[in-house]
Amino acid sequence: MAQNARLQGLGILILCSLLHPAMTIAQQPALNLMPLPANVQPGTGSLRVDSAFSVAFTGYIEPRLERASERFLRQLARQTGLPLALKPSKTGKATLVIQTDHASKEIQEVGEDESYILDVSTASARLRATTPLGTMHGLQTFLQLVDVSPDGFAVPAATIQDKPRFPWRGLMIDSARHFIPLDVIRRNLDGMEAVKMNVFHWHLSENQGFRAESRKFPKLHELGSDSLYYTQDEIRDLIAYARDRGIRVVPEFDMPGHSTAWFVGHPELASGKGPYEIERRWGVFDPAMDPTNERVYKFLDEFIGEMARIFPDHYFHIGGDEVNGKEWDANPKIQAFMKAQGIKNNEALQAYFSGRVQKLVVKHGKVVIGWDEVLVRGVPKDIVIQSWRGQASLAQAAKQSYRGILSNGYYLDLGWPAARHYAVDPMSGDAANLSAEEKQRILGGESCMWAEYVSPENLDSRIWPRNAVIAERLWSPQEVRDPASMYARLDFVSARLEWLGLTHRTVMRHMLQRLAGSASRAEFAALRTLADAVEPVKEYTRERTAPAEPTSATPMNRLVDAVPLESDAARRFGELVDQFLSSSCRDAASEAQLGVQLTAWRDNDAILQPLAQRSFLVKEVAANSQDLSALGTAALAALDAIAKGQPAPDTWKAQQLATLEQMKKPKAQLLMIPAPAVQKLIEAAAGGGPCSGSKP
Repeated sequence: MAQNARLQGLGILILCSLLHPAMTIAQQPALNLMPLPANVQPGTGSLRVDSAFSVAFTGYIEPRLERASERFLRQLARQTGLPLALKPSKTGKATLVIQTDHASKEIQEVGEDESYILDVSTASARLRATTPLGTMHGLQTFLQLVDVSPDGFAVPAATIQDKPRFPWRGLMIDSARHFIPLDVIRRNLDGMEAVKMNVFHWHLSENQGFRAESRKFPKLHELGSDSLYYTQDEIRDLIAYARDRGIRVVPEFDMPGHSTAWFVGHPELASGKGPYEIERRWGVFDPAMDPTNERVYKFLDEFIGEMARIFPDHYFHIGGDEVNGKEWDANPKIQAFMKAQGIKNNEALQAYFSGRVQKLVVKHGKVVIGWDEVLVRGVPKDIVIQSWRGQASLAQAAKQSYRGILSNGYYLDLGWPAARHYAVDPMSGDAANLSAEEKQRILGGESCMWAEYVSPENLDSRIWPRNAVIAERLWSPQEVRDPASMYARLDFVSARLEWLGLTHRTVMRHMLQRLAGSASRAEFAALRTLADAVEPVKEYTRERTAPAEPTSATPMNRLVDAVPLESDAARRFGELVDQFLSSSCRDAASEAQLGVQLTAWRDNDAILQPLAQRSFLVKEVAANSQDLSALGTAALAALDAIAKGQPAPDTWKAQQLATLEQMKKPKAQLLMIPAPAVQKLIEAAAGGGPCSGSKP
């Protein structure tokens, strides 16, 4: 009994070390910063952070800087649990002295100086910046540097000289398909500040909803929003909240397509006969504005003027994507207009529309942004192209003297792992071959969170922590690109982001409790084990594999909605398998960790199945649970064969690989992520890998 208890305790410790990378032998980077700064010179020793820590300003000061320092001190108090004075010192003597040279622009502009220098010694720290933007970035770097030490909390001594690689580092949140409450948006703005992003692109109109109050045209939000919209006062408050964090707010009102919600209250804008209602399904739909109707431009002139007074940013996004042209083709009046004007096709008709709208936007003091589709012959040169098609499209725009920002490769809703987003660079591919002048036209990039399959509950987990690696790609030098370093730092930063109120790590437990109901502790743990091994299907397969046509009213309460888009546990399991195989299967510690994890998977289904009989939400994933158990059984057999040094029979290998192929297929719209790593073990066990002949 005593020996069994000791072995059980050892197994628990090994399993914990597998799930928590800080307990493994993996070497942690010297500084857990994300984004990595442009230049870091390590010093000797560290600066102690205790309850006497204080901040003082020299040079330029403004209320926004004072609020930033108070926010910084509150965050530092949360991270450390120390009772800190939450107001800047008036004496000029402090632990951290901040010097800002002068104000930034009253309305934040692209390309303002965001650089800073942070000097930390064992005695004090000094932060210097040209503008408040750089000061705020430096404060975030300081917060990431604070860590626990044997003698208390401390910041390592270093000199950091930092500035962004790109001036446009954005996050787009779609509030139109699913309405996102303001408190959720605010905490995501806090996350953006923490990783030095500076543009919040707010997608406010769509087929499924018109989300901004218009006092000139109240039918837009009254009839097109299901009463879920932002008032003008709320919008102004959010813009002020963002500005306090060095973040610009760029609104998007999609036109001429993706515009069904406009037509519920104003069918006279449409190209078809109607009647129109708010769209509940997902996809590209026929309704589009009528580019030949002068009333449309009169309406848009007044509407854009109204919105331009609410949103102070210099840029105004008009969408312009995915117009299928069916309403245009079916409208005799539009066809007659095209013939009379010599407009040859729908692409040229859209160029005509975009040109007319661009003049209206300029009239109201703004610069147009549009998706790739607005880049057609004759479009004015001051339009900014947001590319969802990729670097080739971005490079084509730059060669034609258009400025652009990249979003292809940064669509967070597609469910890619962080490493895949991290590998995408605005200056790669065709863009790498541009001239120096042309490269200056690439302003940066934006991650995108389209909202077909998000709710206010799980939005954070769909954006974070992966968005932080896109922030690093857009801020840090291009040569910063090591995935192992990135993941090690991402684990650290992910935990820090939760101090801001983001829920990306905690929400899964709450959502699993909904699935589990009155489950026992063991049953809930088994459900969590299954959840840690799966991810939602990728790309756009969720709609195609749905049990019923998804709509905006479909509940998001299933396991596919609860689990993160990237499984940390499954990724670490894959890394452990690679570590074991790279040692020619001689790493006893890795082998033991694998054995503990695989045994837990093998035995998990027996614990979970009773809960599946009581919960319809768990019953949906009963087959996934059986697959995980079978995966553990097969991998344990592979480990056993490797340990004996006797290659498994070819018939066994063929049978196991065939079973694995079935496990790789989606079930309940979930993917069994450890399957490829287990395949490596099976192939090694059959003598086809680095472990051949490695055992006596």
